[in-house]
Amino acid sequence: METILNLPIENKIFYAVLVFSWTVYLWEAYLAYRQRRIYRLTMHVPQELGKIMDTDTFEKSRLYQLDKSNFSFWSGLYSETEGTLILLFGGIPFVWKVAGTVTARFGLGPEYEIFQSLSFLILATLFSAFTGLPWSIYNTFVIEEKHGFNQQTLGFFLKDAVKKFIVTQCILLPVTSLLLYIIKIGGDFFFIYAWLFTLGVSLVLVTIYADYIAPLFDKFTPLPEGELKEEIESMSKSISFPLTKVYVVEGSKRSSHSNAYFYGFFKNKRIVLFDTLLEDYSPLNKDGEPETDTPTEDKSKLKNKKQGCNNPEVLAVLGHELGHWKLGHTVKNIVISQMNSFLCFFLFAVLIGRKELFVAFGFYNSQPTLIGLMIIFQFIFSPYNEVLSFCLTVLSRRFEFQADSFARGMGRASELYSALIKLNKDNLGFPVADWLFSMWHYSHPPLLERLRALGSTKQD
Repeated sequence: METILNLPIENKIFYAVLVFSWTVYLWEAYLAYRQRRIYRLTMHVPQELGKIMDTDTFEKSRLYQLDKSNFSFWSGLYSETEGTLILLFGGIPFVWKVAGTVTARFGLGPEYEIFQSLSFLILATLFSAFTGLPWSIYNTFVIEEKHGFNQQTLGFFLKDAVKKFIVTQCILLPVTSLLLYIIKIGGDFFFIYAWLFTLGVSLVLVTIYADYIAPLFDKFTPLPEGELKEEIESMSKSISFPLTKVYVVEGSKRSSHSNAYFYGFFKNKRIVLFDTLLEDYSPLNKDGEPETDTPTEDKSKLKNKKQGCNNPEVLAVLGHELGHWKLGHTVKNIVISQMNSFLCFFLFAVLIGRKELFVAFGFYNSQPTLIGLMIIFQFIFSPYNEVLSFCLTVLSRRFEFQADSFARGMGRASELYSALIKLNKDNLGFPVADWLFSMWHYSHPPLLERLRALGSTKQD
């Protein structure tokens, strides 16, 4: 103990970061172990679930979640080990040095720190993409494929990955360069300007994402005229939701998981529905599909691909989503996020001048701004980030109950009740959770808790 206390401050910082990182990992691994025991030992449908979940679906969801949990254990162990080795062997200063060599080839010396920072980002994200690719391929083409969710070919997957990388760089590099420039020229109050800049960027991205970025990856089409669209417009009008457009996104080309969301600011709100959510639109549920020549294994896979919800249930799901808007949850989340962002930039301004933080991670002769952002936001703030993440998870569950209650107040309790059950089956959600795992991880309450809160409404 005395030896540790006598270590230089930079060594204490370095080992404190490593110890905390592994403490968090072991805590997460312990929680995952508790949940895996639930998956392994809960072999039969609990009596309370007997009327809402059949034995076959229960077993499929149990095996699916068990496979996902086992995969998460190994990928998490790899990620933690990789991060530790990068720190121990000076991976960050090494890549920074390589980035400097790259920029030097273009006649740019150390004084062109922003260009070196961009080179560093490209190298770091390339490394992350290549090391993460095998895990992503295994998750998609082994686990998701095995349980009937994957709809992608390998060619589509790789093309999509390249496209995502390019789009990410097109956004990340100019935003980072402008942020670094603002920090450089901002003077004593640069943290205010940096915060305002990131606020502006986040608002712009939220505004343009579904119109310009998401269509690069998925096909968005307006919801055709008909009963469902009329009902959605009527429901939106009844709560003064300024709806302008309703889209259906072709999510089925990559996965049979389903979703719905809204976006936009002020008087320009749009609703996006995944085709897998809509019983009448899902290509996974077309009538008259030939089954006579379908192998037994493929038939089992098709059986997993339930087709979402009927129109009243879709409206109930949207009633829940619109409840988030009406109750101010979206605005509250934005306010919390921006308060946190401002606090972090302020603390960054306080800490950026501490040379020992840079020395701790191998930067003895320079203090690059980008590296300072990485060290402070990713490593120094990690205890605060863990506490904040847990608090936001608790708040999110509270918001979910409130949104369910809002949908119930609209007279859609029974439809939401049946929709939650259908969506849980479609996505093979396992309805039994360890209390500690659930408390720490679940941003949405477990199925049974939501059904109890909706009341004793039952399906026919």
